[in-house]
Amino acid sequence: MTGADMVVQVLADTGVDIIFGYSGGAILPTYDAVFRYNHEHRDENGNEPMPLIVPANEQGAGFMAAGYARASGKVGVVMVTSGPGATNMATPVRDSMADSTPIVVICGQVPTAAIGTDAFQEAPVSSCLGSVSKHTFLVTQPELLEKTIRTAFEIARTGRPGPVVVDLPKDVQNWTGTFQGSGLLPIRGYRQRIHAVKDNVLDEVSCETFFTMLRESERPLIYAGGGVINGHATEALRRFSSRFGIPVTTTLMGIGAVDTKDPLSLHMLGMHGLASANYAVEDCDFLIAIGARFDDRVAAVPEKFAPRAKYIAQFDIDPSEIGKVKSIDWSHVGILKQDLQCLCDYGDRHDISPDFKQWHREISSLKETYGLNYDRDSDLIQPYAVIETINDITAGDAIISTGVGQHQMWAAQYFDFKHPRQWLTSGSMGTMGYGLPAAIGAQFAAPDRLVIDVDGDASIRMNIGELETATSYDLPVKVLVLNNFGDGMVKQWQKLYYNARLSGSDKSLRKKDFVKAAEADGFKFAVRLDKKADMKRVIREWLKFPGPAFLEVIIDRDAGVYPMVGPGQSYDQMITGDFIPTRSRVAKEDIDSSEMF
Repeated sequence: MTGADMVVQVLADTGVDIIFGYSGGAILPTYDAVFRYNHEHRDENGNEPMPLIVPANEQGAGFMAAGYARASGKVGVVMVTSGPGATNMATPVRDSMADSTPIVVICGQVPTAAIGTDAFQEAPVSSCLGSVSKHTFLVTQPELLEKTIRTAFEIARTGRPGPVVVDLPKDVQNWTGTFQGSGLLPIRGYRQRIHAVKDNVLDEVSCETFFTMLRESERPLIYAGGGVINGHATEALRRFSSRFGIPVTTTLMGIGAVDTKDPLSLHMLGMHGLASANYAVEDCDFLIAIGARFDDRVAAVPEKFAPRAKYIAQFDIDPSEIGKVKSIDWSHVGILKQDLQCLCDYGDRHDISPDFKQWHREISSLKETYGLNYDRDSDLIQPYAVIETINDITAGDAIISTGVGQHQMWAAQYFDFKHPRQWLTSGSMGTMGYGLPAAIGAQFAAPDRLVIDVDGDASIRMNIGELETATSYDLPVKVLVLNNFGDGMVKQWQKLYYNARLSGSDKSLRKKDFVKAAEADGFKFAVRLDKKADMKRVIREWLKFPGPAFLEVIIDRDAGVYPMVGPGQSYDQMITGDFIPTRSRVAKEDIDSSEMF
């Protein structure tokens, strides 16, 4: 086989069923191999086993692969050319690393002898992407090619998932050798660490210590992060929470770890978390962090986070996260679903059934008193009402993708999620332009599911070329643009902390006609909604449309995201706006806006 054929055969053997990417000179041999493989292995209906999805830009391909990975739980695959093809992947790779998303990026490279000569479309991929990926390979020994590709998938999906980049010179792709059909690279240190985590099962002493802390608490609270979903531990978490009656709040990335309508669910905590969730963190006396890392969106002031907690426990698969931000009293590094099952088994053996009914009543009261709310009498279309209307129809079953900004937070707050892998967003990196391509990737992963991209007018501009990708492949993805004529989250901060000096964030003079743009890209349903009276009817028509559908909604330009914990502030200083009750007030002049965005 040629090296290119070997790459494609390993992808097939690994179970890859879709590739996202953009061609170019240095990757042409492998693109040709994909074409030939698909042609030779079509089924009787002409369906290709490994279709190649071509975006408008390599960045779009990266986010499509990430959306596919997040929605399916599999490894997403991207194949791009050298030079600008590879460097356009820098943001999706870093985004996937920050949010622990498993993708494998195969990028072409100039021939081995030309590396370092500034050859046409050459880029130092290992230097550019090595520092933002889980691992990067440069294949210079052709006989190690197939082992390298298999090992890339192993690294991407095991342990804490992440992106792996394979830099593939053109001469290696054209090389001919014997295909072995098996084998991995000898990455002994990595495998030892992975096996150590798998073998680190909770013992009786550790369980006893954990339950001693639980017995001494009256208000325990689970703080669950994206690690629960990445670790396929949602069912285990739900059993654990229900078995011991412990309420759960999730991070932005942990949304879907528990059913948001469950009585024990407090939905999201953090900078724009629900007031009830943040106040529960203030009140709890035992905080149990599961697959969460105390990041600055949640614990901006670590020493003031969960101030009444007598004990803090932390579960994670990554030992570097233990105690990294917040001092903890008990920890365990292991496989989350295994650890949670051990605790349930220990509880069963020792007949542990704590009574937290009073805490449950307090949680219920917090949710009732400090629930989300907004100006329901306004003549302007409120973004919250738009999402509530969609949510009433979809009932927590839709896959929701977002860009980054106010619309992202409104979607996180006002949508319900029954299951994991329904929520796709750029968390740690906060990458505008993520929503549309991620939704496309998710629709490929779940062709029979309703997939909605909730986007903003500024965020969707970043990768608006992917509208054509949706129609080219006739994907029934639903695209929603909440248009407030600018960078909404930036404008909110400028209004709060910069005397409303809208430096670079006001887009009201821009000439973009989103509906015409969608129509030009092939959307048969492309509608602008600007009358409140039409909202429910138009939204229902948009969701019911059988193919790709685009809806632009002109919303209240001054609508803000509340609650909001200002930079350098703790939860007891949370700003809840004019329509959500608060325990206390904080003056905006008391906030140092330079501490964080």
